Amino acid sequence: MIKFETHTVRKIYVEDAKGIHALMIANKERFKTYFPKTLDQNLTLEASLKFTQEKTTLFAAKEEFLFVIKKNYTDQILGLIYIKELDWTKRQGEFAYCIDANFQGKGLISKAVKRLSEYAFKEFGLKTLQIIVHKDNKASAKVAEKCNFSWQKTLLKEFTPPNESPLDMELYELYQ
Repeated sequence: MIKFETHTVRKIYVEDAKGIHALMIANKERFKTYFPKTLDQNLTLEASLKFTQEKTTLFAAKEEFLFVIKKNYTDQILGLIYIKELDWTKRQGEFAYCIDANFQGKGLISKAVKRLSEYAFKEFGLKTLQIIVHKDNKASAKVAEKCNFSWQKTLLKEFTPPNESPLDMELYELYQ
């Protein structure tokens, strides 16, 4: 568990289903382009329960790590941060994150990614962390830069949002 100011970042639990469902529904339009899979898996409370069960299993198996950002002393989930696409041979993982519209621009994701980067290097033994963003997603690129990730290259046709053409994405990396 990581605490800063009035917020906590911690691993996902099955009990987070209701909070994750509420986050996804409240931000449905915002998340549909860059977080479509997570959104689709949390459109109902029952689906969110299945989602949290699956993600806690993946966390325990070290196949994917999902963390929640919560406001202290409440059940409100403000955001999610994944460490995914884990390659244990290369000791590499990729961050993906989203935050409630009401909390965007307050530095929460940057603070969480910075602390989780340190945690991932120390606790998981990762050596390289990546953030992949679309050039128009200025807020996400700013997170990478604020957390000392360095731009590496443009990945051509790396990501295809639902019902859209493939997009070129920008790769940022941080090394231990």
